[in-house]
Amino acid sequence: MEKFHGAYVAIITPFINGEVDEQSFVDLIEFQIANGTHGIVPCGTTGESATLSFDEHKQVMDLAIKTVAGRVPVIAGAGANNTLEAIDLSESAKESGADAILSVAPYYNKPSQEGIYQHFKAIAEAVDIPMFLYNVPGRTVVNIAPETTARLAGIDNIIGIKEACGCLEQISDVIRKCPEDFIVLSGDDFTSMPTNVIGGKGVISVISNVFPKGMAEMQEATFAGDWDRARQLHYQMYDMMKQMFAAPSPAPAKKALELMGVIREGLPRIPMTPIDDDNLANLKLAMKGLNLI
Repeated sequence: MEKFHGAYVAIITPFINGEVDEQSFVDLIEFQIANGTHGIVPCGTTGESATLSFDEHKQVMDLAIKTVAGRVPVIAGAGANNTLEAIDLSESAKESGADAILSVAPYYNKPSQEGIYQHFKAIAEAVDIPMFLYNVPGRTVVNIAPETTARLAGIDNIIGIKEACGCLEQISDVIRKCPEDFIVLSGDDFTSMPTNVIGGKGVISVISNVFPKGMAEMQEATFAGDWDRARQLHYQMYDMMKQMFAAPSPAPAKKALELMGVIREGLPRIPMTPIDDDNLANLKLAMKGLNLI
């Protein structure tokens, strides 16, 4: 498996009594590596980066990199809508020893495509570390257009994108317009298999938190051209993929990990709230379908 290809987990940040639960985080990383995850992505959306203080962000990045100890790559979430803050987080990730950073499109500000380009260009020029762009218009309200991604791909240390637009037409345009070695990772579990079919190189996955073995095997099957096996795994995981987003993420993933005994407490941090009883019942059904409980 080439570096930065395959199933990367958008890893949750466990909390206990309102603080980062370091022991559960270590246990979760060991669970991931033991089950074949190809890489770890701390401090992303699923890691509740929006509610982490700078010190907590640094704490989680440091602990992830120390625990992984070079066994798989670590892509550290380091994005912000304030360009100077994104540079600070990127510098922190480099100091911690991350293999690359994941930098989200500037949210809330609603910049133009030129503004998006200048934002990422400034980060890339300020911090010498491999960078993945992160396009998730459902959360940021801005879309990194394929033409903008292609412009940014011309900057040496911008090596790829997590494309969570959910649109195979846009993903196709990104792959078509960017250099052949530009790494396109799906940002949606649902599109991870078809993204690989059209030229993608993997996924940054939510379901991998709870079923890392299945997603890793599906990625490997696509790279081997074993489409029957890849489709089988896609549909095997489909109900669980739906449950991961039946309530605002990462609440379902955290509850599932608590039910599995991987982490001690599956509560998200406010303003995210725990899943309700109906979603919990559906989550348990999906988990039983994958023999997770």
